[in-house]
Amino acid sequence: MKFFRRFKILGTGAYLPEKVLTNADLEKIVDTSDEWIKTRTGIEKRHIAREDEATSDLIIEAAKEALRNAGLAASALGAIIIGTISPDTFFPSTGCWVQKGLDVPGIPAFDVSAACSGFLYGLEVGSLMLSSIAKPILVAGADILSKITNWEDRGTCVLLGDGAGAVIIAPTDEDRGFLSSILGADGSLGELLIQPAGGSRMPASHETVDKKLHLLYMKGNEIFKYAVRTMGDAAIQAIKLAGVDPDNISLFIPHQANTRIIEATCRRAKVPLDKTHITISWHGNMSAGTIPIAFHDAISKGLIKRDDLVLFAAFGAGFTWGASVLRF
Repeated sequence: MKFFRRFKILGTGAYLPEKVLTNADLEKIVDTSDEWIKTRTGIEKRHIAREDEATSDLIIEAAKEALRNAGLAASALGAIIIGTISPDTFFPSTGCWVQKGLDVPGIPAFDVSAACSGFLYGLEVGSLMLSSIAKPILVAGADILSKITNWEDRGTCVLLGDGAGAVIIAPTDEDRGFLSSILGADGSLGELLIQPAGGSRMPASHETVDKKLHLLYMKGNEIFKYAVRTMGDAAIQAIKLAGVDPDNISLFIPHQANTRIIEATCRRAKVPLDKTHITISWHGNMSAGTIPIAFHDAISKGLIKRDDLVLFAAFGAGFTWGASVLRF
């Protein structure tokens, strides 16, 4: 078996804010219904961060659990990589705030901005850094989308939630790690899923806030076809590049956008639904947080065992995408 890049997963962790927003709660906010939301998205509830809770706060809790499961102190870390589009601040990076919270000064700490693909981008970067750092690396995916959601738009507010997932990776000589990893992007489609204001293109002002341009905008129907095609094709390429039989994939963990996208991606990639880990019903779309949280959930439930082949696939704003085959 040919390895693209060797590393091992020492531990995983996840954190969801305490507040839960159900579909029944949303019925009181916008013109929608529990039946409509579940039929269209598969989502039953989502977790919402407190006003005083930042993305780094969620990541720190997920990282602490990952470190406990790895049997490591934070001082053992060699780097911190965060996938997020909802940073605490534009600068310093959320990675630096996480570093402060874990009290591990001196090591590299930075963010990767690839939206829903952010965790896979971060995992790729982290696996590359292991060759030079040779110490465990924290890779996390997290977002607090509730703070950039238009709660008057029923087409988007029913989809989104907040959460963080984290993994600790380390170098190894064992036959574990990536058999394949594919990343891609197409910036020409960026306007379909965007937070228009707040950056250098359109700095925040009274006018942008009044027009809600600092919130997330998406053209869902147009995104759907790109997401299914791109995520499905990336999964197909990752399996082919890994040189494995698709039937030998133990578990498929896709980005949890909505159940219709997941089901359509499975059909395109010819991955059985019964081998697909779907967790969106209890947390919604958390952007970069969905894959690491689903990964942690699968490991916690004993759905992934040593030497299993795990397929990941993601698609997000940018557009960005990624897919990989991991031998656990």
